[in-house]
Amino acid sequence: MSKIAFVFPGQGAQYVGMGKDLYENNEIAKKYFDEIFENMEIDLKRVMFEGPEEDLKQTKYTQPAIVAMSLVLAKLMEEKGIKADYVAGHSVGEYAALGSGGYLSLEDAVKLTAFRGDTMNTVSQEVNGTMAAIIGMEAAKIEEVLAGVDGVVEAVNFNEPGQTVIAGSVAAIEKACEALKAAGARRALILSVSGPFHSSLMKPAGEKLKAEVENYEFKTGTAKLVANTTAEVTTDAEEIKKELYDQTFGPVRWVETVEKLKSEGVEKIYEIGPGKVLKGLIRKIDKTLVVENIEKLEDLA
Repeated sequence: MSKIAFVFPGQGAQYVGMGKDLYENNEIAKKYFDEIFENMEIDLKRVMFEGPEEDLKQTKYTQPAIVAMSLVLAKLMEEKGIKADYVAGHSVGEYAALGSGGYLSLEDAVKLTAFRGDTMNTVSQEVNGTMAAIIGMEAAKIEEVLAGVDGVVEAVNFNEPGQTVIAGSVAAIEKACEALKAAGARRALILSVSGPFHSSLMKPAGEKLKAEVENYEFKTGTAKLVANTTAEVTTDAEEIKKELYDQTFGPVRWVETVEKLKSEGVEKIYEIGPGKVLKGLIRKIDKTLVVENIEKLEDLA
């Protein structure tokens, strides 16, 4: 029997007004959003629905905003009787996967995400780092070139076969982009991000998160999680805590994650949350998988 997976987007998918139509036009969505907003120390509702964009771009707002909207949509899917056998998320989307998969309550999943966002924001300001997207070169070749570049620079997001994101110190990223273009990459594009996410420079954020995670109650999940850093299936609470720690300064193996879902018998994937980034990536990884976006009320209809 074919399986269903829910997958959740990461940072970059946010926009001002996200989730507002759900909140204003669906009583169930409003109830879940209110439960999340009442549990927050930041004014997430205002920033999500009204902006300004400068506020929403701050990691401490961006991350919980994406996860909150994703989780409310996942709840609406369940209300329609559509449940996931597997869950996965891209970077911060993994927190939505944990909430949707039943490992954390909705409120706790968003609250922990807010802590992650705030901590990553702080660490990013302390390290002079950035990220770059490398287009048109195989990941193995990218890693080979990076081995010859001085400074901290690592392949961190394996998004699709022709696109890998690198992260590290600003100086090392600039050198790496030149070296990769010289080695045959079609494009090496420095990204407009506030830090070197998923690189070893973010390990101090991981240490803070490791301590914070112990304040949360992790339950037995209702769906199996495919983890970012290993692309392996897990349902174990201690393994998941370790994954959240490792993921702060470890890679997002998205290509392998999608391949793992396929090998587990998944044929239908719902991308749940703002944007359509994952749908595009999944199509480039495996065209046989059926992917649908769930972002607005009409998508649920």
